[in-house]
Amino acid sequence: MSDAAFDLDAYFARVHLPARPSVDHLGLGVLQRAHRLAIPFENLDVLLGRGIAIDSASVFAKLVTAGRGGYCFEHNRLFLDALLALGFDARPLLARVWIAATDVPPLTHTFSLVTIGEEQWIADTGFGGSYTPPMPLIDGAQATAPDGALFRLDRAGEHGWMLLRDGDLATTDGRGSGTGFQPQYSFETRSVFAADLALSNHWTSTAPVSRFLHTGVVSIVLPNGFASLTDTTYKRRAGSDETRAEITDPRVYRLRLSMMFGITLSAEEVAALGVVAG
Repeated sequence: MSDAAFDLDAYFARVHLPARPSVDHLGLGVLQRAHRLAIPFENLDVLLGRGIAIDSASVFAKLVTAGRGGYCFEHNRLFLDALLALGFDARPLLARVWIAATDVPPLTHTFSLVTIGEEQWIADTGFGGSYTPPMPLIDGAQATAPDGALFRLDRAGEHGWMLLRDGDLATTDGRGSGTGFQPQYSFETRSVFAADLALSNHWTSTAPVSRFLHTGVVSIVLPNGFASLTDTTYKRRAGSDETRAEITDPRVYRLRLSMMFGITLSAEEVAALGVVAG
């Protein structure tokens, strides 16, 4: 999708952004925050066997026009298109997710590298287990998320850079380790091409060992917290208040998807997910 073809007005309406952000690190933070507050992370189309298209037009149609969410390859395609349309200098990167890894993980995550003046920043709207604020690409750089979690960037030797997180939402399912900084994902800054993204997206959405084929993952950022629905486990944290519940009724699951995450599925689609026994 060319810059001219990207409908910024429709995107701004989707993310509830009343004004055009500035093309600097402050505007980058405003745009990323608005995106994550409005558009949920979710892999439900993977479970429904629909496949995941990551070309610009398909992603815009799903996440903006149809009001659905998506996972990292969808979120960060949309976000990168918006950045480019606004005049940012940005390009995609690929990352290895180290959460719960027992060996070197594959490249299953993407996000954006943004150049602002003489600085490079990472910006990520598609990491479903937490919210990482935009961060300058500087060894030892730190940032605090609205939920109180602390992030740090370290040079990671053979794996390039490592993003670490210290907070009780440090794992993708919300089970915090409580052991300080934990590796989230590693990445290098070499060029990433459309074919690289297509290959990683295909693996993530079809490989038998990919968790997205077996686990329903839905989450959204709250103004001062985070909400997630991992299979039948619902968690919501706002400030110091935390709610946890197990959902056993498909009608309640469907209602929760709609009311908390803004995702509308039919009763038949919820049944086809196989997450909640009917």
